[in-house]
Amino acid sequence: MPHLKITTDFPRNVTVMDDVFIPMGDGAQLAATIWLPEDAEENPVPVLLEYLPYRRGDWTATRDAQRHPWYAGHGYASVRVDMRGCGDSDGVMVDEYHEQEQADGLEVIAWLARQPWSTGKVGMFGISWGGFNGLQIAARRPEALKAIVTVCSTDDRYADDVHYYGGALLGIDMSSWAGTMFAFQCRPPAPWRVGTKWEDMWNERLEGLQPFTEIWMSHQERDAYWRHGSVCEDYADIQAAVLAVGGWADPYRNAVLRLVDKLAAPSRGIIGPWSHQYPDIDRTPGPNIGFLQETLRWWDHWLKGEETGVMEEPALRVFHQESVRPATKYPERKGNWVALEGWPSQRIAPVTFNFGSELRTLAADVGEHVLIDTPQHVGMDAGRWFPFGNDADLPPDQRSEDGRSVVFDSSIRAEDLNILGFPKLTLRIACSSRRANIMARLEDVAPDGSSTLVTRGAINLAKRHGMDRADDAQVGEWIDAELEMTAISWTIPVGHKLRVALSTTYWPWLWPHAEQGTLILDPNASDLHLGHLDPAALVEPGPSFDEPVQGAPLAVVAEPKSSTIPEREVRYEPDSDTWVLTVDPKYGGYRVYPDGMRYGEQAVEKYTISGNDPLSAVAESNWLIEMDRDDWHVKIDTQSRISATATHFNLSNRVTTYLNGSVHFDKTFEKEIERTSV
Repeated sequence: MPHLKITTDFPRNVTVMDDVFIPMGDGAQLAATIWLPEDAEENPVPVLLEYLPYRRGDWTATRDAQRHPWYAGHGYASVRVDMRGCGDSDGVMVDEYHEQEQADGLEVIAWLARQPWSTGKVGMFGISWGGFNGLQIAARRPEALKAIVTVCSTDDRYADDVHYYGGALLGIDMSSWAGTMFAFQCRPPAPWRVGTKWEDMWNERLEGLQPFTEIWMSHQERDAYWRHGSVCEDYADIQAAVLAVGGWADPYRNAVLRLVDKLAAPSRGIIGPWSHQYPDIDRTPGPNIGFLQETLRWWDHWLKGEETGVMEEPALRVFHQESVRPATKYPERKGNWVALEGWPSQRIAPVTFNFGSELRTLAADVGEHVLIDTPQHVGMDAGRWFPFGNDADLPPDQRSEDGRSVVFDSSIRAEDLNILGFPKLTLRIACSSRRANIMARLEDVAPDGSSTLVTRGAINLAKRHGMDRADDAQVGEWIDAELEMTAISWTIPVGHKLRVALSTTYWPWLWPHAEQGTLILDPNASDLHLGHLDPAALVEPGPSFDEPVQGAPLAVVAEPKSSTIPEREVRYEPDSDTWVLTVDPKYGGYRVYPDGMRYGEQAVEKYTISGNDPLSAVAESNWLIEMDRDDWHVKIDTQSRISATATHFNLSNRVTTYLNGSVHFDKTFEKEIERTSV
């Protein structure tokens, strides 16, 4: 992995403005930290904005120290703002990507452009949430916003986020991320930053709580709720220049290809081997790159008018991954950086495999058609929805999952197959029930039989005619369905086999439909469609990047982990025929910050299914957050749970907060939501 260089030797000296409060039109104030060159008032600079709900004072403070001072030292005002209702900002956070969030963002940009140390030109950058709202605010066309860098984000909130997958309910993250945000919404501001009003601010947040599952699960089809904030509704809305970045180990990578394809505004795309991290972060899988330098070239071109060559770069730079044995962690992936002229690329040729000829299954020997009827616990070896570079994030060897699925194998490869793009299945099937899901996994099978998951995709058959509607299948009648997999770049090498594994179940990624149905597949009328990258592209000199560099690390003291919970544990209880997946998401543990704040968190996710019964599925997310400084002690305890009957989802969320050892707030939220299509 490339060596990470730490530097404080910047071209310009840096000063920090802590606890700046930016006024909104309704009287609310948003808390910010601003790093800028010491001489910025005499020599104004462009502004870079990162706008998040994750508490600049502690939760992202370590990450912020790696990049904001570095940008400031290279001639920018680099600004980190807590969204309304978060960190030390006023108000209540009512949902993700809300209209209020975007409206506040517009006001923040206008305020930054007016400051005496600002040239009036602004850029936005961010990963995940910050990548989302960078796109969304760019679509609102604020005059001062000239360019953005969006990392691990999406242009389609329904298709590519933590709520739904292929039109099916994404059980693993609909539960866990909503549980995470439920706990995060309950955190108070810091009294030493906002003063005596801190408790009133905290009480306002607690009284304004609504669990996000109650909102998200009330919109099971792609309706106006999901169209809001999905910039794919009209790519022409974006006029700022867009650098879109993703990682093959992260689910938020599809948008990079779509943005490069669809945007009329100037754009470039980079997809590396990375997980849900900035590409300079020293986390697996590597290799990491000099991402700060790459973005500086972007900013210097669009905000300073300098000729840095960024628009002479290929439209798309992709790390093409070589075959690997299955593992839950890869310190560094082997592969080649490839330059593509755009997306779609003329260097990628279509390849089709028919399930009745080029792909074969033992099940085909029993008749012309193939039965797909899989147990509910297929999916226990799926890995994490959005990996963070932890030891157990990625899917292990898929042989156990394959044994519970229906698999179709190619012949042993006589030449390399360089997959790049969105694999797609066109399937002809008949259902024994009105509703069903199909999960498809694309795998790389080595000569020893080990099976590495390459990518996957799903379709809720009720959404086969569109994600905005629900259409029951006619029992026993043949229907045609398309299933698009998550984009990938991967070589199936000589001597290996390509495998497609099909299942009707995939717990806890896909919440099961109420009725356990079976599918009949017509293999002769079903195909796998792939893109094959020209082998010459893999031997040509490819793009290169600088070695990673960051600013000086924040002086945070981490406390030894006391929890004995495994990061990921699958348990089977034969007496009750129960499967339990327990996950420690490992967000950060306990640490002490330079201002004396001791901040800690423990989280446990649990996913249970029993008796091969789809109605036994239960997803739970429990959090404990502790915040201490001097004689100020806060504890937040939350429990979130989702279960279902044949007709409704049952949501339960409880929060108890403690102040200096006494109960401060306690409330339980119970909600029943009708199952409309999932």
